Amino acid sequence: MYAYKAPLRDIQFVLYDLLNVEGLYASLPAYASVDRDLMESILNTSAQFAENEVAPLNQSGDEEGCHFQAGVVTTPKGFKDAYRQFMALGFVGLAASPEFGGQGLPHSLDIATGEMNATANWSWSMYYGLSQGAIKTIEAHGTPEQKASFLGKLVTGEWTGTMCLTEPQAGSDLGLIRTRAEPAADGSYRISGTKISISAGEHDMTDNIVHIVLARLPDAPAGSKGISLFIVPKFNLNEDGTLGARNAVACGSIEHKMGIRASATCVMNFDEARGFLIGPPNKGLACMFTFMNSARVHAALQGVCASEGAFQGALAYARDRLAMRSLSGAKSPEKEADPIIVHPAVRSMLLTQKCFAEGGRALLYWLAAQIDRYHHEEDERARKDADDLMSLLTPIAKAFLTEMGSEAAKHGVQVYGGHGFIREWGMEQIVRDTRISTLYEGTTEIQALDLLGRKIIHSRGELLQKFSRIIHQFCAEHRKHPVIGTSVEKLDALNQQWVDLSMKVAFDGMMDPDEVGAAAVDFMYFSGYVTLAYLWAWMAQTAAEKIESGVSEVAFYEAKIKTAQFYFSKILPRAQMHVEVINGGVDVIRQMHEHEFAF
Repeated sequence: MYAYKAPLRDIQFVLYDLLNVEGLYASLPAYASVDRDLMESILNTSAQFAENEVAPLNQSGDEEGCHFQAGVVTTPKGFKDAYRQFMALGFVGLAASPEFGGQGLPHSLDIATGEMNATANWSWSMYYGLSQGAIKTIEAHGTPEQKASFLGKLVTGEWTGTMCLTEPQAGSDLGLIRTRAEPAADGSYRISGTKISISAGEHDMTDNIVHIVLARLPDAPAGSKGISLFIVPKFNLNEDGTLGARNAVACGSIEHKMGIRASATCVMNFDEARGFLIGPPNKGLACMFTFMNSARVHAALQGVCASEGAFQGALAYARDRLAMRSLSGAKSPEKEADPIIVHPAVRSMLLTQKCFAEGGRALLYWLAAQIDRYHHEEDERARKDADDLMSLLTPIAKAFLTEMGSEAAKHGVQVYGGHGFIREWGMEQIVRDTRISTLYEGTTEIQALDLLGRKIIHSRGELLQKFSRIIHQFCAEHRKHPVIGTSVEKLDALNQQWVDLSMKVAFDGMMDPDEVGAAAVDFMYFSGYVTLAYLWAWMAQTAAEKIESGVSEVAFYEAKIKTAQFYFSKILPRAQMHVEVINGGVDVIRQMHEHEFAF
């Protein structure tokens, strides 16, 4: 099993060199007191906790899994103790409002601490990860009484939260849900129905669990326009806020999964459970998107974590494992064979992992910085620009980074060879754990439709045009750059092609709506490759500036430039393949009759 090491130097590069969060925080009054010393203290503490407390539980938690007996779920050994330490450090409410006991620190700092824990042990991180969405949902849509009752304990981590959407007959199409909400005389509601695939729906790590539940009122319209949102606690609260009687919500079973086995994925039965309406009646889906968008960024992070974890394990193995001689001559003549890192095929897999880990980190931290801007910029136009950028890039990040994380995990197994197929080395667990990331919080295909249909076509291209102008401005400024000029030329051409491609697909969709569905996934991949190309060009330009300034860590920054060159030469050409697939159209997909699929 590889030993996880928090990538602090790269995290510092993204936060300080690339994003200049110190300048950002200084410009936002809410974060004016957040300086480098405070950030370093938090990052170092988080790194030590992830490496020493959370990572050692990753493999043992996977092997033990969760235990279920008569509605009671017990987490693997060590999980509960680690969570208590995590609470004591104050990390659950790091970015939450001080009004409710949070530290009020930036989201772009919070995501860095979250990445470390999640790479060390994704299953463990899920128990508190979903609480962040519950906190944001109640903050945004809850009544003052609901905020007073629930937010304090959620922010400290004394309670955790869940997101209860999926039902046996209703997955991504939430308009099909059947869970009912009947008004009660005291102003509350009685929630009845079954929810499945509920992460952390039941566990032994906290005294109470706050479920955020979608359900229908008796007079609700059919479909997605008739969904309301409710708070349903595991334990009802007394008037003084203490825990009262057990609510009528119970775990019917836990699911036996391919991966994330240490995370309890539950079937939850609501039997006239007491609940409280959040937001307006029949507007629950709009309110729930506060939670879902948070969850999608968290799922996108899993792709980065898989890339980073698989890269760390594969790199360590490739440096030590001896096999054959380099085709260009022995590189370690004193040994009986060369380390496999010298072979181009192995090195290419490692660089691919590195590209997705570091490029994905830059994208997500940049998105988190937009969250900081959206919440705290005083200028309304700046807030709108940040919101538009998040709207466009969230489905790209969720879909593309999780797919690339799955690819990086596969490369991890491949670098290990036969050893990668064996549990003790840890690579096959990353493959199993990360596979779910392309499925939950909206599959890759759903995210692709959201990107192309809602974010591109529905906005009449406005969101893409705004991002395209950012890339165009970067290219105009650096077209003749001595280090990245060639890459900038490629990026500039692809940026224009992205806009042209979106117009083509939109026009084809006007003639035949199925063309949009046929093009969506490949359009998403194209968008992802171009987005990461912009991030890698930006990182290479930043690294070149640091070298020119006379920094001592020349090798670190040169590695950034060389990784960017690999991305542009060996990975970015994939984008054109997706254009060819889009140009293939929908007819070849639907020409076969259903009965012809099998004989």
